[in-house]
Amino acid sequence: MKLSPKTPARRLVLFLASSLGLALAVAGAAHADPKILAKVDGVAITEEDFNDAFLDIGPGLPQTLEGPARAKYVLDYLIDLRLVAKKAEADKLDTGADFTRRMAYYHDKLAMEALLTNVAKAATTDEAEHKAYDEAAKARPQVEEIHARHILLATEEEAKAALERIKAGEDFAKVAKDVSTDRSGAGGDLGWFTRDRMVPEFAEAAFKLEPGQVSDPVKTQFGWHIIKVEDKRVKAFPPFEELKDQAARYVEQKAESDLIASLHQGAKIERMDEDGKPATDAAPAGEATTPAGDAEPKTP
Repeated sequence: MKLSPKTPARRLVLFLASSLGLALAVAGAAHADPKILAKVDGVAITEEDFNDAFLDIGPGLPQTLEGPARAKYVLDYLIDLRLVAKKAEADKLDTGADFTRRMAYYHDKLAMEALLTNVAKAATTDEAEHKAYDEAAKARPQVEEIHARHILLATEEEAKAALERIKAGEDFAKVAKDVSTDRSGAGGDLGWFTRDRMVPEFAEAAFKLEPGQVSDPVKTQFGWHIIKVEDKRVKAFPPFEELKDQAARYVEQKAESDLIASLHQGAKIERMDEDGKPATDAAPAGEATTPAGDAEPKTP
């Protein structure tokens, strides 16, 4: 949102420091001659400043605010920010122990983000991504899929009658077309599916069949089914190209978590209870308690 005169000035100065410093972790090295978008009392607002602000407030902007209107909003925000921050400095609101303490927090936060960004970038190689993918593929249990058709009817008598037509030699797909109440698939075709995609009664009956076999009538919450299995296979693990982004995120998170764990090793960390005494339930020395990303990064 745009800045309001009611916004606490100290908060604005803190935000200014945070917004400008964010480039360390996100944008990398500055351009030699960044494009100037505006000036406030002779001080330039550059394209890089705009990018920093957009990273910060962009996700919160209304989705209906698009194109030039969105860009104008962010630039107006930066102009407001500079004006109010300058007034806050003139009022000496950027001094004092409280301000210094909070600035130290933002300094540490930005420094952490810069380091973790560098670590993640260095770790995310093509070799590391393929290794993560291969490990995930090996760890995944084999999942059986079947390709089946079915005929759905309201009563057991109707299902038995349809089954007799099939046993007499009629084509399953033709009978399904003639009598099935489920018209979602041509000739009752359900395509390929895993056991968990179907209700338990249907899945139990279907996965017992071999290719070409037809079931007896099976009752589910939807009615009575006659099932024919066309084929079976083991579900293929998705190719690397489909999971590349997930593999990269896993590699990044693992590198960040490993770094934090290594920093905990050998560090003297003391946690205090409400009385200011060492807590008895503190984590063992060297154990990381606030890893970056997931505590256990998800495999692709």
